[in-house]
Amino acid sequence: MSLLPVAEAQDRLLGSASPVVEQETVPLTEADGRVLASDLVARLTQPPFNASAMDGYALRREDAPEPGAELRVIGTSSAGHAFKGTVGQGEAVRIFTGAPVPEGADSVLLQEDAEKIDGGVRTKFPVRQGQHIRPRGQDFLEGEPVLPAGTVMDFSRLTAAAGMNQPDMQVLRKPRVAILATGDELVTPGSEPGSSQIIASSTFGVAALVRNAGGEVLDLGIVPDDRTAITAAIRKAEGAGADIIVTLGGASVGDHDLVQSTLVAAGMKLDFWRIAMRPGKPLMVGSLGKIHVLGLPGNPVSTLVCSLLFLEPLVRKLASLPPVKREIVAEAAIELAANDQRQDYVRATLEKSPSGAWQAKPFGKQDSSMMKIFAAADCLIIRPPHAPALPAGAPCPVMLLRPGLLP
Repeated sequence: MSLLPVAEAQDRLLGSASPVVEQETVPLTEADGRVLASDLVARLTQPPFNASAMDGYALRREDAPEPGAELRVIGTSSAGHAFKGTVGQGEAVRIFTGAPVPEGADSVLLQEDAEKIDGGVRTKFPVRQGQHIRPRGQDFLEGEPVLPAGTVMDFSRLTAAAGMNQPDMQVLRKPRVAILATGDELVTPGSEPGSSQIIASSTFGVAALVRNAGGEVLDLGIVPDDRTAITAAIRKAEGAGADIIVTLGGASVGDHDLVQSTLVAAGMKLDFWRIAMRPGKPLMVGSLGKIHVLGLPGNPVSTLVCSLLFLEPLVRKLASLPPVKREIVAEAAIELAANDQRQDYVRATLEKSPSGAWQAKPFGKQDSSMMKIFAAADCLIIRPPHAPALPAGAPCPVMLLRPGLLP
């Protein structure tokens, strides 16, 4: 099987994916980042009354058309404590921000525009009709669909939902992603590894990426290189209603790489395998009924690069979330060698040049097992297949590892 170009592999994977349509109800406190399954309708009118936008005096504009008008203060209206009477001719009510405008009043005079006199106030400036009043329903009306279906809830939209008096909402179910690490050599963090064992690390990075992409993680743990054990884990994922099964390691065709053949025996239809990329060539993509299957390579850096390129966009599409914009153009900090037939993703740091442009500086070592370098990297320099040598200072595409945290 020939190596598949990265872009073609991404298109084939995402082209076969459809968003999750099942709905569930979540409380307001758990709705951050969720996608509305139906329009969110206001349960009340906001503001529910004509409200003062400033501290001052509520009055009838016809009583203060010019500076120097004298008005008798007959009471107070504050937030939560409305004035119960009616403002008549030549009268005013002391009013505070957010308080209901009394019956009869149609304007608010700023407190700094009023001069206190015995028993009342004298206006220092003209009053405009309706000034400093927020009319009833200015924000939204009861029954109004304020947030449409498909809206991704965030801090501002949660605030609006709370103001609409919505204690909960219908959202799309999160995609369920089952993660299965395979290998006799793997032990959990905190264990004492044997002489031939290593710590299983990739699960934690992949799980974090899935959650950040809007998915729900089902950790199937570590399974030995045993067909029966791998099959049992696959069936567990099916029983849990997984939308995606992600395997870590064992997807190649060595004597101890049993994942692909076991999945095929369990009913998986293999779509493609082996991508023209570095790191991450032995990526496997298939389907088990309606479940997407991604077999990721075992080396941690290969696992994470493939997760960024394939798993993150797949989870976000299933979750009805927009893709993350990770790619920008930077300058090469040093000369980059010519590339071969595989698209290369080179770990690098970013820093500003004297001209203010971003410069990407690759690490000297790029082995796919080196986690420390990946943790220190800001981006991946993308070197297309057969790219010629690139001189220092030339533009080059980079893939941001933390889009919101440029150094």
